Amino acid sequence: MIGGEDGGWLTVAGLGPGSEALITPEVNAALNEASDVIGYIPYVARVGSRAGLTLHPSDNRVELDRAAHALELAAQGRRVVVVSSGDPGVFAMAAAIFEALEAGPARWRDLDIRVLPGITAMLAASARAGAPLGHDFCAINLSDNLKPWSLIERRLRLAAEADFAMAFYNPRSRTRSEGFARVLELLREVCGPERPVLFARAVSTPDEQLRFVPLGQACADMADMRTMVIVGSSLTRIIERAAGPILYTPRSAPCLAS
Repeated sequence: MIGGEDGGWLTVAGLGPGSEALITPEVNAALNEASDVIGYIPYVARVGSRAGLTLHPSDNRVELDRAAHALELAAQGRRVVVVSSGDPGVFAMAAAIFEALEAGPARWRDLDIRVLPGITAMLAASARAGAPLGHDFCAINLSDNLKPWSLIERRLRLAAEADFAMAFYNPRSRTRSEGFARVLELLREVCGPERPVLFARAVSTPDEQLRFVPLGQACADMADMRTMVIVGSSLTRIIERAAGPILYTPRSAPCLAS
């Protein structure tokens, strides 16, 4: 893509799951060049202030307004970085930027727009536990803010029936306290009570907590918005050892009778 008339650009960057060590050098380089950083309040707080940098923190659920603001600043010649946690293309700001771009003025389409990947919470949690996503898996956002609950339940059931390992983002919040309990009930109905479940909270931060339980013992209050939940497939195994369990899914699957 070409730059704007005044040399402005827009980068959508992932800050990783929490640890500064997990921010990529490419993202750090973009932040060092930026004139403006835009994002949700706690994510912008992770970016250090410096001379020549303007921080634009904003509240949750204003993603399209945030995206339009970023695009307009870039059109004015600013060097803009929009920050997300994890990876910006996984339930984060990259899609919002392109939604705003598609609906916005034609002049925005000539902007230099880049998306820089980050380590998403699903991969960080999987690495901490072992390799539960070692075979086919899917990721589902359990928030019903932008899609109906009926669609979430349909996708859950189909994924469980297909025997995917499943990674769940946004499992439970103060305003959505009942939905995750329904998720666990549905999974127990389809998968049975023995399927291993990982609750990985605040991975890569000082508050990190990992908990391994069978699906029959999983409770909704084991998760919050800082928790990544991974439910294994029927092939996922736990290796017990003194240093702590390892959760992994083998690389192969048996042939099914036709």
